[in-house]
Amino acid sequence: MIDKLKKNYFLLIITFLIIYFFFNLLGGNRGLISYFEKKKIYKNLKVDQKELSDKIDSLEKKNSLLTENIDLDFIEILIREKFLFGKEGETTYIIKDNGTKN
Repeated sequence: MIDKLKKNYFLLIITFLIIYFFFNLLGGNRGLISYFEKKKIYKNLKVDQKELSDKIDSLEKKNSLLTENIDLDFIEILIREKFLFGKEGETTYIIKDNGTKN
């Protein structure tokens, strides 16, 4: 039995090394499965970053309209949207979308 192991010692070590590298290739922190999960997370973070930067740009634009040089038209739009105010004798219509398509 020991003689067989001594003869096949090289083959046995190579087999264990191949199995070891195969499992480390697929699993682990730097494995193939982990790589695809991290790639998916990275893609989602890029989309979130794009949405947040667009939102920041929009807020900066709105903020610039409300700073030193006050834009009265923009303030009127805000008041109409938030408080549903209108001018005297003016009819305000609210259109709601039910989500149905004809």
